[in-house]
Amino acid sequence: MNSESIVLENTGLLAELCGPNDYNLSIIGDLLGTRVLSRGNELSIESEDPEKRQLFSALVDALVTSTEGGLPATPDLIIALHAELTPLGYQAKAPDEGSSFCEDFFDSCIQIPGSHAKVYPRSKGQGLYLKGLATHDLIFSVGPAGTGKTYLAMAWALRELLSKTRRKLILTRPIVEAGESLGYLPGDLVQKINPYLRPLYDAMEMLLPYEIIRRLEESRSIEVAPLAYMRGRSLSNCVVILDEAQNTTKEQMKMFLTRLGENSRAIVTGDITQIDLPRRAESGLVHALQLLSSVDDIFISKLDSRDVVRSPLVRKIIEAYENE
Repeated sequence: MNSESIVLENTGLLAELCGPNDYNLSIIGDLLGTRVLSRGNELSIESEDPEKRQLFSALVDALVTSTEGGLPATPDLIIALHAELTPLGYQAKAPDEGSSFCEDFFDSCIQIPGSHAKVYPRSKGQGLYLKGLATHDLIFSVGPAGTGKTYLAMAWALRELLSKTRRKLILTRPIVEAGESLGYLPGDLVQKINPYLRPLYDAMEMLLPYEIIRRLEESRSIEVAPLAYMRGRSLSNCVVILDEAQNTTKEQMKMFLTRLGENSRAIVTGDITQIDLPRRAESGLVHALQLLSSVDDIFISKLDSRDVVRSPLVRKIIEAYENE
């Protein structure tokens, strides 16, 4: 049996890579499909597959680089690095290419000011999505549940807001009502729409302490609004997240897209397999994807079951429905 070994002279670095009770090694082993062994100051695997041995070496090298750069070797980081390395095929990669990979990967990660959260792309599709967020003013992200559409959009938007690159974050979504109008629901406008925007708040609360979120809301740096309330506005110097966009009509989507002003960025997320509109109504998201797919300044991220990070079980469920 062929083996691949890496010697780490720094015992503190080795301990951090291994994790508590060698938990990180078990994560690496599960990702590679083989056991990772730790003997003295050496990490190794045994495998007849040369690509698997090279991937192991590249993954450990990337973890060493990240740890030496001040990033802890967490399971999330290991999974993210593996997802980014896997499509590259690490046969005969030159050292400078490996270094360039690390720089590109960490450039796409999101560090939110005032938070300990560090957000990594955990699949190739997520990595491309984050790069699209950094380079385009209008981004569509389409995919099933658990692919990180909303979470990554929120992480990027909060970084822009808290670094004062943009003055405001606006959260909106279409209200597909079940028999009741918003006007008849109890409370003020924010209280009426908050249940609809709960997924966005869930993502926000995973990324920031509640005290910071409350302060941003009190200063109106974060605004929530039903999509219908966007008509007539011009949105400048802000980030706007339109969630559940599959439930917009064609007219609503056109109205929303034409609200964008100077130095603003819009992120449109949705799952076209979960449209709740009346049967005869065409989804504004589906129509926009068809109409605008050839526009160079628009980025379209299409995530699928390979990008599901919520749970391995969720991935299996989505794949089963896709193959039905």
